[in-house]
Amino acid sequence: MSDSEFKSAVDAVSRVIDGAGVVVVVIGLVIATGGFFVALRSSSTRAPAYLAYRQAVGKAILLGLEFLVAADIIRTVAVEPTFTSVGVLALVVAVRTFLSFTLDVELQGRWPWQSRQVTPASARAGPASS
Repeated sequence: MSDSEFKSAVDAVSRVIDGAGVVVVVIGLVIATGGFFVALRSSSTRAPAYLAYRQAVGKAILLGLEFLVAADIIRTVAVEPTFTSVGVLALVVAVRTFLSFTLDVELQGRWPWQSRQVTPASARAGPASS
């Protein structure tokens, strides 16, 4: 396999992974939106449905970002490992990692280093419920 064929193959693989990331986000949004409308019809209050919708959308975005970061890493390291491209990759990964971190904080409602809140009901139920 020649160098140009290898670069073409790696570029094709990274594009497929990019596409998979976009598909994951879109499918996640469609499923979350459908679930939101179903929950709105079956619930008298909108708050639980909205919170579940935000959680589902956030999870879809987080998973899609993981695919996109993986594709960027593959493309940069395998195709053009120049100092400039690695610097750009570092910046892109830093921004996407920050987005993932903030989305995770939003979804969990706490900082990663904070312990989970123990409610009286979950403390009585034991470790299986936490």
